[in-house]
Amino acid sequence: MKNTDVQASRMEVQQFIDAQPLSRTQKLIIALCFLVVAIDGFDTAAVGFIAPALKEAWQLDATHLAPLFGAGLFGLMAGALIFGPLADKIGRKPILIGSVFVFGLASLLSAFSPDMTTLVVLRFITGIGLGGAMPNAITLTSEYCPSARRSTLVTLMFCGFTVGSALGGIVSAQLLSVVDWHGILIIGGVLPLLTLPFLMWLLPESLRFMVLQNKPEHQIKATAKRLLSTGETQVPALMASRNEKAKVSVTELFSKDYAVGTMLIWLAFFMSLLIIYLISSWMPTLLKDVGFDLKNASWITSVFQIGGTVGAIMLGFLMDRLGASKVLCAAYVLGAVFVVMVGQGITSLNMALLLIGMFGVGVGISGSQVGANAFSSAFYPTHCRATGVSWANAAGRSGSVVGSLVGGWLMQMHMSAAQIMGLLAIPALLAAVAFFLISRRMRGQVAAQGLNTATAK
Repeated sequence: MKNTDVQASRMEVQQFIDAQPLSRTQKLIIALCFLVVAIDGFDTAAVGFIAPALKEAWQLDATHLAPLFGAGLFGLMAGALIFGPLADKIGRKPILIGSVFVFGLASLLSAFSPDMTTLVVLRFITGIGLGGAMPNAITLTSEYCPSARRSTLVTLMFCGFTVGSALGGIVSAQLLSVVDWHGILIIGGVLPLLTLPFLMWLLPESLRFMVLQNKPEHQIKATAKRLLSTGETQVPALMASRNEKAKVSVTELFSKDYAVGTMLIWLAFFMSLLIIYLISSWMPTLLKDVGFDLKNASWITSVFQIGGTVGAIMLGFLMDRLGASKVLCAAYVLGAVFVVMVGQGITSLNMALLLIGMFGVGVGISGSQVGANAFSSAFYPTHCRATGVSWANAAGRSGSVVGSLVGGWLMQMHMSAAQIMGLLAIPALLAAVAFFLISRRMRGQVAAQGLNTATAK
């Protein structure tokens, strides 16, 4: 960018970000947020893999494990509902740091639980922290991304979740016999606490948030200078976009401009996370019951996470070029097909079919969920973005709760893997319908705006 451009009298924050090449600061933000969501993914997978060990150690059955999964997910829901609006009021950075501290400490304390009740309570507190961390990582990353690459970069950052989940599964399965379930939870608690100094010292507050909240000019300029190209020192006077407000209200999500989109996004989040958490929580146990050992089950489940990572990157790239809602609709349909394939692979003990199916579910469902997070962060303006993303995640977490609880219930009913996976194709198709309707609505809004412009002329 030329100095003459930078010295323009006033410039919207997003225009300023779009005018810069991707800076080291933006890459650092993506990396740190990647790390935060990776730890979330590690925790999610680890709990699924320690479940059989807890079952043995405390003489539990599948239904007794359901509160363990449910507690963390209820905590995630509560954290998302509470910390989203708070982040829109006091900032993304302090909420992100506080959330990481809460879930790190609670996870560490969980390792020393003397009984199931204590563990369930601490998993709930862990979930509260995780519920605040993930949406704010998405929001902060989104607000530092150039418009043309937002979906690609946000999905790339969120791949941390699938990478963390894959590592969580592999590490848990390999180390469980050595460090027991206590050691796995200690690892899950120490890792986030170790990231805190890096978040405190290296992570900037959202530039868009600072401008919208009229923070001191010297703070805004100091942060903006971190985005400038080498050799450039001048920062324009930055201003918020015209559709953004300093005053935050949750009711904005349900205004005439956003209400329908909000409900459809919630539907998609609910359905996709129902699938993801049922698979993450119960697939190791399901595979073990049909004859796979725990180590093989971990590798099979990790293929799901690998597919999610590949799918997220691929879908993010396509979303920036072909339209986010259309790409996500097609991906969920593809995911439904592969979900059915997984059921057939388990039933027939066909390893090739099972691996292909798990990879495809990862691409179509887990990859789409990452893309849906990128979509939601772009759908809402700055003044309600953290709330919008957090509450969409809260809706998704309610799906997670259902998925985790229903998994145990279906297994207690002695349903076959093919039957369980066949049922999971239904929520995948409903998520596809949600994004199809969003796509139609957005096309209608664009057409209406074009008509209004023509009429005005």
